[in-house]
Amino acid sequence: MTGVATEDLGFWRLAAADPDAPAVVAADGSRTTRGELLAQANSLARLLRGLGLERGDRVVGVVSNEPATLALVLACQQAGAYYVPVNTSLTREETAYIVTDSAPVAVITSVPHAEMVAGALDTIDHPPERRLALGDAPGFRDALALAADLDDGPIEDRSPGSYLGYTSGTTGRPKGVLRRLAEGDPDDVFAAGARWQLGMFDIEPLDDGVHLVTSPLSHTAVSGLAVTSLHYGHAVVLMDRFDAEGVLRTVQDERVTTTHMVPTQLHRLLRLPEEVRGAYDVSSMRNLVHGAGPCPEAVKRAVIDWFGPVVLEYYGATEAAGTRITSREWLERPGSVGRPQPGAEVRILDADGEQVPPGTSGTVYLRMGAHAFEYRGDAAKTDAGRRGDFVTVGDLGRLDEDGYLFLLGRTSEVIVTGGVNVYPAEVEAAILEHPEVQDVGVIGVADPEWGDCVTAVVQVADDSRLARDPVAAGTELDDFLRTRLARFKVPRSWCFVPVLPRGANGKLRKHLLPDLLPK
Repeated sequence: MTGVATEDLGFWRLAAADPDAPAVVAADGSRTTRGELLAQANSLARLLRGLGLERGDRVVGVVSNEPATLALVLACQQAGAYYVPVNTSLTREETAYIVTDSAPVAVITSVPHAEMVAGALDTIDHPPERRLALGDAPGFRDALALAADLDDGPIEDRSPGSYLGYTSGTTGRPKGVLRRLAEGDPDDVFAAGARWQLGMFDIEPLDDGVHLVTSPLSHTAVSGLAVTSLHYGHAVVLMDRFDAEGVLRTVQDERVTTTHMVPTQLHRLLRLPEEVRGAYDVSSMRNLVHGAGPCPEAVKRAVIDWFGPVVLEYYGATEAAGTRITSREWLERPGSVGRPQPGAEVRILDADGEQVPPGTSGTVYLRMGAHAFEYRGDAAKTDAGRRGDFVTVGDLGRLDEDGYLFLLGRTSEVIVTGGVNVYPAEVEAAILEHPEVQDVGVIGVADPEWGDCVTAVVQVADDSRLARDPVAAGTELDDFLRTRLARFKVPRSWCFVPVLPRGANGKLRKHLLPDLLPK
């Protein structure tokens, strides 16, 4: 870590000191300076306060990857509001549920999502005056036009806001993870947070860093890292959708130094032809961070070989911080997700809540730390996953003698077939090694003989030979896995689809997979 002092960081402070410095590069190539982004954040904060926003109130955002989205988050962060990002791939019913549950002062949408959001709000009679859009959209007030008429200077009574992230809902209705708001000056609060979060990944402040956003800002981790990069003095480059070759082109053209990806995206980068991958200069990349799901060992090793030892992985949850691991550490312990992050602690507990020795499998528990959370409106669920100061989201794993964590799967996803446990993550990783498989989800389907039948739903390209002959494809994948997995882990049933239902955060929505199976 350089000698940059924490009091020199914080977006509002940095923007006031150097308003002409670059802040955001939009997907269309247009550029926004720190001063311009700060002015928009200030006026949006005043707009929200004009709607009656008070400290601790919520603001829902169903937004695209655009500069105004970052301004909206910054507005909430200095107006003492909880910002609630909503996955843009959710249905009207799912969106309406989150709006109802979070009870926001305002719902703000980007224009491309306005029709869906309007349909959702109509089902719950959300007041018209509290429906805002980042532009001109039928049925919404134009937040940017309204804010343009307001003072864009520093706002009064600044107070740090926070995120109210909703769990992904992969196993049921999502719940808001609510933490107490911090006290103090937003500059200091978010500067300290940036130093902890980005410093954990060996990212340096104020070093002409450029952070690339490849996933939707409607995901808490993606939005959080982008805004934290602004607090750290880095510029942010936005992609409106993930495109493998487009990522490489942007890294080269914008001299990107940091990014955050999910394993599926890494997999797709590696699927590019060698001549395409070799055509771009990616040497500017200093910190390629990935998480939000298990990464197959073959994929991880190939990405390190390509980009160099700049790949860092993290494991955690909306509920609590977890682990991190560098390229060097991972190459020494393939498959591990690392040791606890600074200030974090990991324990493996058995069914009775007792800590198990190294090498023994059990449920992964993470220490909640100073900012304990609660599931908004659900005290029973809040208590169900806790053991003292520790919380679990249902993941299974083990610690080695040196405290490195290895994940095995999730208790709610364990498949019991013929009396034997099968962990979907292990089977999925093996299937993804096949060169024509783009994505996969493994689930258990009730079977009168086996209890659960291991079933794989596989995404392949339309022109793939696997798509042309599903029967032959199943046989080929059976043969492919026989040397990689024990026989009881190999799927007994295969289903081939053009696309899998992944959320904006990259996580597979497994509860939807049964609907894709042949009836």
